[in-house]
Amino acid sequence: MKNVIGTIKVIKQIHKKDIVLIKIGKFYYTYGKDAYILSYLFSYKMRTLEEQIKVCAFPVLALNKIISKLEKNKINYILVDKRNQYEVDKKENYKNLNQYEKYLEKAIIYHKYNNKIEGINQFLKENINNNDIEKILRKMEDVINEGRKI
Repeated sequence: MKNVIGTIKVIKQIHKKDIVLIKIGKFYYTYGKDAYILSYLFSYKMRTLEEQIKVCAFPVLALNKIISKLEKNKINYILVDKRNQYEVDKKENYKNLNQYEKYLEKAIIYHKYNNKIEGINQFLKENINNNDIEKILRKMEDVINEGRKI
């Protein structure tokens, strides 16, 4: 895995604002910032590898759906295959129309707040039998309903 991550780092130095999709077996993988964007756009789960590197994967059969959405949103991408020494199989470059940075910003904000929401949800589930849960939920509902009035 370290060899793959080292190669990814080199590729990303060259293709900083391109989503790098790496075919490894029957899946395509994205790493780092690219994983955030793919997870955001497609609701795919991310996991964390060594060195705290995020990774997101999808089956080869989903590639057309992925490419279609990346093209629709004008996000640069490259496809590489591990079996072919990471040579570029396909590339799309929107030059100054590239929306990579825009979607990266959205993805980071989304994941930041999504993690907070999941933490709150986990807390509520763990404390569902707590005597104070009714008060906590009522306060949360009050805050939510107050925001709706604005």
